[in-house]
Amino acid sequence: QVQLVESGGGLVQAGGSLRLSCTASGSIFSINAMGWYRRTPGKERELVASITGGGNTNYADSVRGRFTISRGNIKHTVYLQMNSLKPEDTAVYYCNADGVRGPEVPRVCWGQGTQVTVSS
Repeated sequence: QVQLVESGGGLVQAGGSLRLSCTASGSIFSINAMGWYRRTPGKERELVASITGGGNTNYADSVRGRFTISRGNIKHTVYLQMNSLKPEDTAVYYCNADGVRGPEVPRVCWGQGTQVTVSS
């Protein structure tokens, strides 16, 4: 089994910052890409940001320039630095791992999600 554990969510005021962390554990040889998705009521899940092992990044237009995604140098860890937060950023944020390599592990894995709430 592969486990993705997220942390860093919480309640902040508009304009504030949060830093999300996600660590994948289990029988993992490598992970091609990791990223963050978010979901709010009445809205479909959307990709917030992703990063490949080679360092290529992709951001949703709504967060580009405000959020920064990065990966740990050693462990299977991904971070999301969120600055200038807006109420519209309020959502459950899910960590994602794609292209997971290991013995009898799924290629795509998801975390349980962490709540981010931005107040006006």
